[in-house]
Amino acid sequence: MRRTALLASVSALVVGMIAWPAARHADAAPAAFVHPGVTVSAAGLDFARSKVDSGAQPWKGAFDQMMASKYADLNRTPKPRATVECGSYSNPDHGCTDERQDAIAAYTDALAWYITRDDRYAKKSIQLMDAWSAVIKEHTNSNAPLQTGWAGSSWPKAAEIIKYTYTGGWANSGRFATMLRDVYLPEVINGSNSNGNWELSMMEAAVGISVFLEDRTSYDKAMAKFRTRTAAYVYLSSDGDLPKTVPSQNLDTKAKIVNYWQGQSTFVTGLTQETCRDFTHTGYGISAISHIAETSHIQGQDLYGTDVGERLRQALGFQSKYQLGAAVPSWLCGGSLDLGLGPVTEVGYNALHNRLGIAMTNTQTLTQQQRPAGSNNLFVAWETLTHGDNPA
Repeated sequence: MRRTALLASVSALVVGMIAWPAARHADAAPAAFVHPGVTVSAAGLDFARSKVDSGAQPWKGAFDQMMASKYADLNRTPKPRATVECGSYSNPDHGCTDERQDAIAAYTDALAWYITRDDRYAKKSIQLMDAWSAVIKEHTNSNAPLQTGWAGSSWPKAAEIIKYTYTGGWANSGRFATMLRDVYLPEVINGSNSNGNWELSMMEAAVGISVFLEDRTSYDKAMAKFRTRTAAYVYLSSDGDLPKTVPSQNLDTKAKIVNYWQGQSTFVTGLTQETCRDFTHTGYGISAISHIAETSHIQGQDLYGTDVGERLRQALGFQSKYQLGAAVPSWLCGGSLDLGLGPVTEVGYNALHNRLGIAMTNTQTLTQQQRPAGSNNLFVAWETLTHGDNPA
């Protein structure tokens, strides 16, 4: 009996040791991916659809805004290119705007399909995705990684909805998957040593693509880079006197870190690496953090309960305070901020405030003021519709 009990105890210990690493990492790929599962879920979409159908606000107004946009135009003509060339600030712009906006349109049409059940929108989304998957081969010039990240964040959101909810069929879904695997994923998966919003957007694309491809290896790699970059993008006082850094950037002195943080030498909780650059780029970073955390939530993990959630909460609150008009102290960015956060607060606010019950006064005020949140024409679109006060 004692021997049997001892063997049982040893077996349990060994099993526990084997299982422990998987349980320990809140960001590990799930054993089975959930679909649709990139930023929006079936339950979340069902909630939004029910609210639109009943005419409830703010969802009905958000839906009407989306449907009146150029992205929902059923007469839209795709403009694919074999080579998309994007320089700094999209100069030159050889297909950059066309690609980003066709990707947002594909997502918009997928949402329109889901809510209306009008086949025309599903077919339009498929037409846009098929047009690009038949043609594109590469992204070039200095902004290629960021461009790929932006467009690559929207494509899988559209593809997930169409593949897993539209019953009319999508003959070229395999070709679209090959496009994501061969053209997009290699450009983003290894990250960037540029400003933090670059790598965060690139990891958003990598995570979304990994879900669509059911690629656990690339999902885990992207999540690891995301966790490191998020910690280096949003400062918490618990980080110490200086912000955390990404090791590959060799920011090994205070002077280098201050320079990288746009000359800011006083670090306070909620400050981001780009706050003193401008709020628009900061908004890109915050948005990507929220999108990845939301995808992880749908896939059964809880990044909101880790430092990612705390950094997101603090970044939203800090930036919202000043976006709402609070006086800027002299120690912050020389006493002057370039505002313009953009429509980026809904996803994080919904997750942290509505789901987890965390008070977020400034973020709540800003979010409600900005409703319905539209599109930034890069990679953010219609988040009052998809995530506004959504319990899913």
